[in-house]
Amino acid sequence: MRPINEKHLSTPGLIAVEVVAGDEATAVAAVNVLGDRWPTSGPSLPWRVPGEPGVRVRTYADTRAAAPHGEDPAVG
Repeated sequence: MRPINEKHLSTPGLIAVEVVAGDEATAVAAVNVLGDRWPTSGPSLPWRVPGEPGVRVRTYADTRAAAPHGEDPAVG
């Protein structure tokens, strides 16, 4: 498995997020949580990497946009 590289966004923008989880339901749930914070493309079709554990999904998010329900996406 590739190392996890934590990134801090110094300015809002468009991001791509790849989620790796033990099962498809968990991966999709993680993407849905991101969707509560920023507009996203929703989860991609899940895929597996041979020889590596877990299932993967990708989403694209716009951290420039306001969160749903008028919440400030910069405040967690």
